[in-house]
Amino acid sequence: MSEKNEIKRVNYASSGVASIVLVGLFAAITYLGIQFFRIPLPAAVGAPFIHFGNSLVVLAVLFLGFYKGAIAGSIGLGIFDVLNGYAAEAPIIIIEVFVVALVVTQSFRLVKYNDSKILNITLVAVAAGVTKVILSFIEGVIKLLLGGSGLGAAVTSSFLSLPATVINSISTVIIVSLLYIPVKKALEIFLDASES
Repeated sequence: MSEKNEIKRVNYASSGVASIVLVGLFAAITYLGIQFFRIPLPAAVGAPFIHFGNSLVVLAVLFLGFYKGAIAGSIGLGIFDVLNGYAAEAPIIIIEVFVVALVVTQSFRLVKYNDSKILNITLVAVAAGVTKVILSFIEGVIKLLLGGSGLGAAVTSSFLSLPATVINSISTVIIVSLLYIPVKKALEIFLDASES
Protein backbone atom coordinates (compact mmCIF):
# COMPACT_ATOMS: atom_id res chain seq x y z
CA MET A 1 0.00 0.00 0.00
CA SER A 2 1.40 3.41 -0.87
CA GLU A 3 2.03 6.14 1.68
CA LYS A 4 -0.88 8.13 0.22
CA ASN A 5 -3.28 5.21 0.75
CA GLU A 6 -2.13 4.80 4.36
CA ILE A 7 -2.86 8.48 5.01
CA LYS A 8 -6.30 8.16 3.41
CA ARG A 9 -7.09 5.12 5.56
CA VAL A 10 -6.26 7.08 8.72
CA ASN A 11 -8.50 9.89 7.49
CA TYR A 12 -11.41 7.48 7.01
CA ALA A 13 -11.28 6.74 10.71
CA SER A 14 -10.27 10.04 12.26
CA SER A 15 -11.44 13.13 10.40
CA GLY A 16 -14.01 14.70 12.76
CA VAL A 17 -17.32 15.54 11.12
CA ALA A 18 -16.50 13.49 8.02
CA SER A 19 -15.96 10.48 10.28
CA ILE A 20 -19.37 10.92 11.92
CA VAL A 21 -20.97 11.30 8.49
CA LEU A 22 -19.29 8.10 7.28
CA VAL A 23 -20.43 6.11 10.33
CA GLY A 24 -23.98 7.33 9.75
CA LEU A 25 -23.74 6.64 6.03
CA PHE A 26 -22.52 3.07 6.53
CA ALA A 27 -25.18 2.48 9.22
CA ALA A 28 -27.90 3.70 6.84
CA ILE A 29 -26.57 1.70 3.89
CA THR A 30 -26.32 -1.42 6.07
CA TYR A 31 -29.94 -1.00 7.18
CA LEU A 32 -31.10 -0.43 3.60
CA GLY A 33 -29.05 -3.39 2.38
CA ILE A 34 -31.14 -5.67 4.58
CA GLN A 35 -34.49 -3.92 4.56
CA PHE A 36 -34.89 -3.78 0.79
CA PHE A 37 -32.63 -6.56 -0.49
CA ARG A 38 -33.52 -9.78 1.32
CA ILE A 39 -34.80 -13.19 0.36
CA PRO A 40 -36.33 -15.34 3.16
CA LEU A 41 -35.17 -18.96 3.41
CA PRO A 42 -36.55 -21.96 5.32
CA ALA A 43 -34.52 -23.18 8.31
CA ALA A 44 -34.87 -25.36 11.41
CA VAL A 45 -33.67 -22.54 13.68
CA GLY A 46 -34.68 -18.90 13.32
CA ALA A 47 -35.91 -17.09 10.22
CA PRO A 48 -32.82 -16.63 8.05
CA PHE A 49 -32.72 -14.72 4.79
CA ILE A 50 -30.18 -13.77 2.17
CA HIS A 51 -29.15 -10.11 2.48
CA PHE A 52 -26.33 -7.61 1.91
CA GLY A 53 -25.94 -6.51 5.53
CA ASN A 54 -22.87 -8.61 6.30
CA SER A 55 -21.10 -7.36 3.17
CA LEU A 56 -21.74 -3.77 4.14
CA VAL A 57 -20.51 -4.38 7.69
CA VAL A 58 -17.25 -5.79 6.29
CA LEU A 59 -16.84 -2.76 4.03
CA ALA A 60 -17.56 -0.42 6.96
CA VAL A 61 -14.85 -2.09 9.05
CA LEU A 62 -12.35 -2.04 6.18
CA PHE A 63 -12.84 1.68 5.63
CA LEU A 64 -13.65 3.00 9.10
CA GLY A 65 -11.61 0.65 11.26
CA PHE A 66 -12.69 -1.71 14.02
CA TYR A 67 -14.63 0.56 16.39
CA LYS A 68 -16.36 2.88 13.95
CA GLY A 69 -17.05 0.10 11.45
CA ALA A 70 -18.51 -2.11 14.18
CA ILE A 71 -20.60 0.77 15.50
CA ALA A 72 -21.91 1.55 12.00
CA GLY A 73 -22.73 -2.12 11.42
CA SER A 74 -24.35 -2.48 14.84
CA ILE A 75 -26.52 0.58 14.29
CA GLY A 76 -27.62 -0.54 10.82
CA LEU A 77 -28.34 -4.14 11.78
CA GLY A 78 -29.79 -3.11 15.16
CA ILE A 79 -32.26 -0.67 13.60
CA PHE A 80 -33.33 -3.34 11.13
CA ASP A 81 -33.87 -5.87 13.93
CA VAL A 82 -35.89 -3.46 16.08
CA LEU A 83 -38.09 -2.27 13.19
CA ASN A 84 -38.76 -5.74 11.80
CA GLY A 85 -39.72 -7.79 14.85
CA TYR A 86 -36.27 -9.17 15.65
CA ALA A 87 -35.59 -6.93 18.67
CA ALA A 88 -34.81 -9.95 20.85
CA GLU A 89 -32.05 -10.86 18.36
CA ALA A 90 -30.45 -7.39 18.34
CA PRO A 91 -28.02 -7.91 21.27
CA ILE A 92 -26.77 -11.18 19.78
CA ILE A 93 -26.36 -9.58 16.35
CA ILE A 94 -24.42 -6.67 17.85
CA ILE A 95 -22.04 -9.10 19.57
CA GLU A 96 -21.63 -10.95 16.26
CA VAL A 97 -20.88 -7.67 14.47
CA PHE A 98 -18.09 -6.86 16.93
CA VAL A 99 -16.60 -10.37 16.63
CA VAL A 100 -16.71 -10.22 12.83
CA ALA A 101 -15.24 -6.69 12.95
CA LEU A 102 -12.38 -7.98 15.08
CA VAL A 103 -11.70 -10.82 12.62
CA VAL A 104 -11.85 -8.43 9.65
CA THR A 105 -9.49 -5.99 11.36
CA GLN A 106 -6.98 -8.70 12.28
CA SER A 107 -7.20 -10.33 8.83
CA PHE A 108 -6.61 -6.97 7.16
CA ARG A 109 -3.64 -6.42 9.45
CA LEU A 110 -2.26 -9.86 8.48
CA VAL A 111 -2.21 -8.81 4.82
CA LYS A 112 -0.47 -5.61 5.97
CA TYR A 113 -3.43 -3.43 4.96
CA ASN A 114 -2.39 -4.01 1.34
CA ASP A 115 -5.55 -3.34 -0.60
CA SER A 116 -3.83 -2.93 -3.96
CA LYS A 117 -4.37 -6.67 -4.54
CA ILE A 118 -8.04 -7.61 -4.63
CA LEU A 119 -7.03 -11.10 -3.47
CA ASN A 120 -6.18 -9.61 -0.07
CA ILE A 121 -9.63 -8.06 0.22
CA THR A 122 -11.18 -11.36 -0.87
CA LEU A 123 -9.22 -13.22 1.83
CA VAL A 124 -10.44 -10.76 4.46
CA ALA A 125 -14.03 -11.28 3.26
CA VAL A 126 -13.56 -15.08 3.39
CA ALA A 127 -12.37 -14.78 7.00
CA ALA A 128 -15.47 -12.70 7.80
CA GLY A 129 -17.75 -15.23 6.11
CA VAL A 130 -16.23 -18.23 7.90
CA THR A 131 -16.51 -16.37 11.21
CA LYS A 132 -20.18 -15.61 10.57
CA VAL A 133 -20.91 -19.28 9.78
CA ILE A 134 -19.20 -20.41 13.00
CA LEU A 135 -21.00 -17.77 15.08
CA SER A 136 -24.39 -18.68 13.58
CA PHE A 137 -23.81 -22.36 14.32
CA ILE A 138 -22.85 -21.63 17.95
CA GLU A 139 -25.80 -19.25 18.35
CA GLY A 140 -28.22 -21.87 16.99
CA VAL A 141 -26.91 -24.58 19.32
CA ILE A 142 -27.16 -22.30 22.36
CA LYS A 143 -30.71 -21.19 21.50
CA LEU A 144 -31.88 -24.78 21.09
CA LEU A 145 -30.16 -25.92 24.29
CA LEU A 146 -31.80 -23.07 26.19
CA GLY A 147 -35.12 -24.09 24.61
CA GLY A 148 -34.78 -27.59 26.06
CA SER A 149 -33.31 -29.57 23.16
CA GLY A 150 -30.69 -32.21 23.75
CA LEU A 151 -27.14 -31.52 22.59
CA GLY A 152 -27.32 -33.89 19.61
CA ALA A 153 -30.60 -32.45 18.37
CA ALA A 154 -29.34 -28.89 18.91
CA VAL A 155 -26.15 -29.52 16.94
CA THR A 156 -28.01 -31.26 14.11
CA SER A 157 -30.74 -28.62 13.83
CA SER A 158 -28.24 -25.77 14.00
CA PHE A 159 -26.12 -27.41 11.31
CA LEU A 160 -29.16 -27.89 9.07
CA SER A 161 -29.96 -24.17 9.42
CA LEU A 162 -26.55 -23.08 8.11
CA PRO A 163 -27.24 -23.01 4.33
CA ALA A 164 -28.65 -19.45 4.52
CA THR A 165 -25.60 -18.28 6.44
CA VAL A 166 -23.27 -20.03 4.00
CA ILE A 167 -25.07 -18.36 1.08
CA ASN A 168 -24.79 -14.98 2.83
CA SER A 169 -21.10 -15.63 3.47
CA ILE A 170 -20.47 -16.47 -0.18
CA SER A 171 -22.34 -13.34 -1.23
CA THR A 172 -20.26 -11.35 1.27
CA VAL A 173 -17.04 -12.53 -0.39
CA ILE A 174 -18.35 -11.66 -3.86
CA ILE A 175 -19.90 -8.31 -2.93
CA VAL A 176 -16.95 -7.08 -0.86
CA SER A 177 -14.52 -8.10 -3.62
CA LEU A 178 -16.57 -6.27 -6.26
CA LEU A 179 -17.44 -3.13 -4.27
CA TYR A 180 -14.20 -2.45 -2.40
CA ILE A 181 -12.42 -0.47 -5.15
CA PRO A 182 -15.46 1.62 -6.25
CA VAL A 183 -16.35 2.44 -2.62
CA LYS A 184 -12.73 3.33 -1.89
CA LYS A 185 -12.67 5.75 -4.83
CA ALA A 186 -15.99 7.30 -3.78
CA LEU A 187 -14.74 7.78 -0.21
CA GLU A 188 -11.53 9.39 -1.44
CA ILE A 189 -13.59 11.87 -3.48
CA PHE A 190 -15.78 12.56 -0.43
CA LEU A 191 -12.79 13.09 1.85
CA ASP A 192 -11.00 15.31 -0.67
CA ALA A 193 -14.15 17.44 -0.93
CA SER A 194 -14.60 17.59 2.85
CA GLU A 195 -11.00 18.74 3.35
CA SER A 196 -11.34 21.67 0.94
